[in-house]
Amino acid sequence: MSITNSIPTSNASAPAEARTPRAGRREWSGLVLLMLPVLLISVDNTVLSFALPAISLDLRPSSTTLLWIVDIYPLVLAGLLVAMGTLGDRVGRRKLLLIGATGFGVVSVAAAFAPTAELLIAARAVMGFFGAMIMPSTLSLLRSLFLDARQRTLAIAVWAGAFAAGSSLGPIVGGLVLQHFNWGAVFLIAVPFLLPLLALAGVLIPESKDPAPLRIDVVSVALSLLTLAPLVFAIKTLTHDGVTLLGVGALVLALTAGTLFLRRQLRIDNPLLDLALFRNAPFAGSVLANFLSVFSLVGFLFFVSQHLQLVLGLDPLDAGLLLLPGAVLSVVAGLAAAYVVRRVPPRLVIVSGILLSAAGFGLIVLLRENLTAGVVMLAFGILSVGVGSAETISNDTILSSVPPQKAGAAAGVSETAYELGAVLGTAVLGAILAASYRASVVLPEGLGRGASAQAGETLGGALGVAGELPAADALALTESARAAFDSGVGVTSIIAVVLMLAAAVAVQLSMRPRR
Repeated sequence: MSITNSIPTSNASAPAEARTPRAGRREWSGLVLLMLPVLLISVDNTVLSFALPAISLDLRPSSTTLLWIVDIYPLVLAGLLVAMGTLGDRVGRRKLLLIGATGFGVVSVAAAFAPTAELLIAARAVMGFFGAMIMPSTLSLLRSLFLDARQRTLAIAVWAGAFAAGSSLGPIVGGLVLQHFNWGAVFLIAVPFLLPLLALAGVLIPESKDPAPLRIDVVSVALSLLTLAPLVFAIKTLTHDGVTLLGVGALVLALTAGTLFLRRQLRIDNPLLDLALFRNAPFAGSVLANFLSVFSLVGFLFFVSQHLQLVLGLDPLDAGLLLLPGAVLSVVAGLAAAYVVRRVPPRLVIVSGILLSAAGFGLIVLLRENLTAGVVMLAFGILSVGVGSAETISNDTILSSVPPQKAGAAAGVSETAYELGAVLGTAVLGAILAASYRASVVLPEGLGRGASAQAGETLGGALGVAGELPAADALALTESARAAFDSGVGVTSIIAVVLMLAAAVAVQLSMRPRR
């Protein structure tokens, strides 16, 4: 069922008893309230990107540990989103939202004061657990707030716009905070986002749940985590150490657990992931688009944030403000897509969005030898328009394709695709970037083992080591490390372009009308 089919052509001409109730002031106020946790979660996905240089200099993590600091949060989120969506259907979506918001706020404060990289990773993992309660609840509650299809499409456009804007604003917020405080302060922004939600949700957002909920299958939850965590670990290990027993073993475990997970979903009466949903071509194509839109956005921000600060030498605030036009464009594109889709098939809007994402990376590839701030700003603007439009319509298609009582499960699938994109965007592109950097950087002779390990792992580590060297060696190391990093940016961007073009073809084929 496509979005265009779900939108009535004239609600006013229908008989009074058949008219769908339209949302009023309370429902739109509830939407504003639901945007707060959406902004928070999406900001948190990318705000850390601009804190990475400071974390790298302060905690001196290895490149693999640095990637885990970024990845552990969306990884836990992705592994639990479908389960939490189903749990929300069962116990109440508003109740789960408030539990998640409370826990997320408390643990965010703990993360702000983590003294080691390992404790920061642990705090981020727990944040992912509570964050998984928040995201499916917000999207599924929209289904109960907005019964009119056109109003729901606009509401989801606002929701998706908030998500895209939050992801784009993350670096700006991070830059503003890091301009005046240390890196731990980026986690404290959760508090002002969550307090209004906790105070007003009981008044503005009605409770909703599935009247006949399924029992949650704990085995399926465990298998989903056993699939995702070893997969990301394998990607990081194989790109860092080459083909090793540990890396291959993790990959085998992920593939085995994934196979068992899929077989179990087909066999049991209460599947965690209803694979029958994927027989609906628009649903399946939209999930793929959701995944790859975020893959491109998060992967882009991972290397651009470091390039702007550590290669071009911008301070965090200036680097963040450079991406502000892209944040605005992503919101405008999402809202515009809600109107364009009334006249244009959703498939074309989604495919166009993916192609724009490819064009953003393509610009980086073409101008990688002269990657100025202006080039980065333009490339990010193009990519943001693509992500904003594709995300809006793919989320609406996903939610419109299921019965209202299954809104939580569908929202869980949608958010799982989002978070998997965030995980793998960082893991795949970040690991390739790190491997390219290690292969290209030239270290001065005479460095100790510890200094060589730091400088050879990350650009931040190299700049930290350079600060302790004589002037000539420091200059040579700095120039070599920056050149090696930007060489890796070119490689990852080429790979991203290929993936986006392949995705556009896949979505076009999966969502085209059947004769």
